[in-house]
Amino acid sequence: MHFSNSILRYAVLLICFLPMALYAHGAQGKRIILKGQSITMQQAIQLIEENSQYTFFFKSGVVANDEKKDYDCEGDINEILRKVFSNSGIDYVIKNNEIILKSAKAEAVQQKSQGPKKSEIVGVVVDANTGESIIGASVQIKGAATGVITNIDGKFTIMAAPSDVILISYVGYTPKEIKIGSRKVLSIDLNEDAKQLEEVVITAYGTGQKKASMVGSVESIKPTELKVPSTNLSTAFAGRLAGVIAVQKSGQPGADGANFWIRGVSTMNGVTDPLIILDGVQVSSSDLNNLDPEIIDSFSILKDATATAMYGTRGANGVMIVTTKSGMNLDKPIINFRMEAQMSQPTSTPKFVDGATYMELFNEAVNNDNSGDVLYSQDRIDGTRAGLNPYIYPNVNWYDELFKDASYSEKFNFNIRGGGKRVDYFSSISVNHESGMLKNRSKDFFSYNNNIEIMRYNFQNNINAKLSNSSKLSLRLNVQLRDMTTPNQGVGAIFTNAMNTSPVEFPVYFPDDGETPYIKWGATERVNADYQTNPVAQAATGYNKGFQSTVIAALEFNQKLDFITEGLSFKALASFKNWSSSENKREGKWNKFALTGYEDDGNGGYTYTTSRIGDEYTTNLTAKNTNSGDRRFYLEGMVNYSRTFGEHDVNAMLIYSQDELVNNTPGDGNFIGSLPQRKQGLAARASYAYAGKYMAEVNVGYNGSENFAKGHRFGLFPSIAAGYNISEESFFKPLKNVVSKLKLRGSWGLVGNDQINGSRFIYMSQIDLGGKGFTTGVNQNVTYNGPVYQRYANEDITWEVGEKINFGVDLQLFHSLDLTFDIFRENRRDIFQEKGTTPTYMGTATTKVYGNLAAMRNQGFELAASYNKQFNKNWFVSFKGTFTYAHNEITKYDESPKYPWQSKIGVSANKNAIYIADGLFIDAADIANHQQQLGAAVIPGDIKYINISRDWYGYDDNLTDTDDWVWAKHPGVPEIVYGFGPSIKWKNLDFSFFFQGVAKTSFMVKDFHPFGDSMLRNVLSWVADERWSPDNQNTNATYPRLSRKTNNNNNKLSSYWERNGAFLKLKNAEIGYTYKNMRLYISGSNLMTFAPFDLWDPEQGGGSGLSYPTQRVFNIGFQMTINNK
Repeated sequence: MHFSNSILRYAVLLICFLPMALYAHGAQGKRIILKGQSITMQQAIQLIEENSQYTFFFKSGVVANDEKKDYDCEGDINEILRKVFSNSGIDYVIKNNEIILKSAKAEAVQQKSQGPKKSEIVGVVVDANTGESIIGASVQIKGAATGVITNIDGKFTIMAAPSDVILISYVGYTPKEIKIGSRKVLSIDLNEDAKQLEEVVITAYGTGQKKASMVGSVESIKPTELKVPSTNLSTAFAGRLAGVIAVQKSGQPGADGANFWIRGVSTMNGVTDPLIILDGVQVSSSDLNNLDPEIIDSFSILKDATATAMYGTRGANGVMIVTTKSGMNLDKPIINFRMEAQMSQPTSTPKFVDGATYMELFNEAVNNDNSGDVLYSQDRIDGTRAGLNPYIYPNVNWYDELFKDASYSEKFNFNIRGGGKRVDYFSSISVNHESGMLKNRSKDFFSYNNNIEIMRYNFQNNINAKLSNSSKLSLRLNVQLRDMTTPNQGVGAIFTNAMNTSPVEFPVYFPDDGETPYIKWGATERVNADYQTNPVAQAATGYNKGFQSTVIAALEFNQKLDFITEGLSFKALASFKNWSSSENKREGKWNKFALTGYEDDGNGGYTYTTSRIGDEYTTNLTAKNTNSGDRRFYLEGMVNYSRTFGEHDVNAMLIYSQDELVNNTPGDGNFIGSLPQRKQGLAARASYAYAGKYMAEVNVGYNGSENFAKGHRFGLFPSIAAGYNISEESFFKPLKNVVSKLKLRGSWGLVGNDQINGSRFIYMSQIDLGGKGFTTGVNQNVTYNGPVYQRYANEDITWEVGEKINFGVDLQLFHSLDLTFDIFRENRRDIFQEKGTTPTYMGTATTKVYGNLAAMRNQGFELAASYNKQFNKNWFVSFKGTFTYAHNEITKYDESPKYPWQSKIGVSANKNAIYIADGLFIDAADIANHQQQLGAAVIPGDIKYINISRDWYGYDDNLTDTDDWVWAKHPGVPEIVYGFGPSIKWKNLDFSFFFQGVAKTSFMVKDFHPFGDSMLRNVLSWVADERWSPDNQNTNATYPRLSRKTNNNNNKLSSYWERNGAFLKLKNAEIGYTYKNMRLYISGSNLMTFAPFDLWDPEQGGGSGLSYPTQRVFNIGFQMTINNK
């Protein structure tokens, strides 16, 4: 594990000074001012509480309330107390933030009389329905000021006498009284109070709405429910959040986040990613993945127009709201420590044939093609199979040379949560080490390790300060640092090289002969020096050293304006995000040597000679530095009104926002890319609810983007919604024991998307002044010299607009089974598209013409179910399941297809254009009876294609050509995602598992065909085992005949290579044991996969399977909590 000195210095400074900052407000040396004329002692006590973090506890009658005095004193708490209680007959004790007052006389009498003896009582408070611990419940001795609150596990400790009665209360629950008697251990369950219980869900602009009165489609989840032993949160979304479709394509450290969409894909050319808001700051999916789950309080997924319309041009693809934890008013801070160790293994490992088999297959391919190429001799095949000499008869498993079986990672988190009445805080520090699966060959070749090694440091500091009874100031600061080492080559290139290199052409390297100060890497004379591949050499000659930092800061001020009118408030938010990256690429050249001759030495050994290929290089590395980054500034002002008049709830909100994004290193390298990207907008919401039964809401966003021409920069995005809580009607009461809750809701609205092309100012023309000429004319037959007109101007270009409709049902049965069902439809119009029907006489040639020309429909439904039941004091069972179906199709597209079946109208986005295969050719007679196809000569064992135009549509056509393609059956993005699993708790033991799956998706396998044009490409074992051959003339073989070069007939995208992408995974499983304030657990992810496709993890999608595989992760963790009991 490597820690850079600079990062260690930052970490040490933060660790040293952070606690000082947190506890400074609690130091007893803080100055307190007490001034008041003719006030009672109780009034003086109240002033001290308001001007400090201390709370007084005393019994009735201890403090006199009739004598009045003048107070004018200043000092620390001890000085103030001495002056207030001097000669008063009252003793006091300071304990943390508590001040306990006692009558000196009564204390003496009690000590003399030895009244009822108090003893330590311990207990736990849980939800009566779910069995979950209730954190922060108040536990008090009735009739006294003595009291505590429950800790993070719902536990408490209090001193009480047998005659005492304790009162347990918590917001949303019915209070309970219990007489102590002879009991020393209490187990207390609280029932929900229907009148009080109003769960608040975070919605647009970080505002909270009561779940019971919500009419929008919003899904919320706590990070503890994700339970994923991964450094990336997004990998846990699929199946756990209804409406979220997520797939993980890679297991590479630092790049293993999932791609996810809210309710699928609704555009084919614009950005499809949802908007992600962290504590009011817009962040990227990589920022989200870098967050430590320990710091997150909740996720909210906003799905329909009512939930997202306020975001206007940013809300079309849904919104994810992430809030981090805040402090709490606690006697003692809650301290958490967690450490985890992980072992990761690839879910699949590509297997290649051995060297002897490779040569036999190559000979078969040459014979199949009848090409006359030189065959491998039987002597060489036999020598390789016998392993006579690794340098003369090499037999290299390149994958094993490059990759190891497992990698190991570690993770540590320390967080503290606490505060008083005035200031509360939450702070967290995380350190995460991730290691890749490349072998460390530094001892074999060089002095450096070129494996993937990533150190991540995450700091979170949230402070809330109550400036007065009506003012609050909050600071939320997140700092992410990433120090990483990666191979000089991209990881994808390393896998590609393993595929493209023969196992028998040369060894990894030749032994050191003492004549060269460098490694003699194996190479071949059959390929030009500049196009050689030696996967180990290319992976070992260099590495990249990078450092990234992200700072996300939000300062928020809240002010109640009750002095104007009750329920009125104001909020101001200023946020800043800065991302920077620097990379030092250190690269070397590798010296190539090939075997030129050998002979038997007569003693069972061999002598051989080698020669250099290409130039000679030193072992020095070159260095190249690159820097990049961006920064975002965001301002927001909000006026909010919330008031209840009897049974009438009225809420209104008005928001102004502006956003600026500056790219420090524009990718286009020109002036336009360096210009700030700015947005501005107004948003408003008004809602009304009557008696918790009838609800209505109106939202509107008026947003502008400078990416469009004047007159098209601002747009209005309204939404309306209504809800009906049937279960609150009086006639429904007889059913409430069965149907506890039933609510209907519906919404309609418009949302926008201004991220339509990825280019700035797409409405303007684009001219290449360096162009050497262009072609125009009716028949494209006129050429002129001069600049090239690349794109025509179109000032009417504007954002995409989505019309969203949603209908939902919220249902609860038997107070324990919650069901939510939503059916939705979105019609997305004005989708950006290059015009496809420009007549040739316009003379546009290569000049692009763009407009808002296309449209799509996306529709589906989603179901979420959760069950929570406490069977007795030892057994608790919960279950969660989700099902999401989202299907899209293009409804409008500017095109001129040659045949109707090739039109994009009615086709889903992300579908491949493919030919339809009809098995393999059997023999020469079968070929003779088949029409010519794709202009290629075919022989037995080649793929046979259907003549779509003739056989399916009746066209008079006896030729299978490039017009005979159709759209694939399913898109690459799954249309169905589901998940389900239970969580079981028995005493101190807990166990959970979760299955997740997808359906209605497909992908293409490709880019793995043996030998290739270089005739050096490797052969995967499944190709060798399942191919057509002269000895296995199976017309339904998984792989067609072998060719010694690229086979243009067999390599076409077709149904022959289309694979079903459906799967069901045991995504997570965890077992844990809790003892007092400690928990030990073992968990795993990607543990099992059930799928019709088994060559690699189908979640990775198409290709050759030769990319960084998804990982099967085994995790062991320990968590300890220290807090007040």
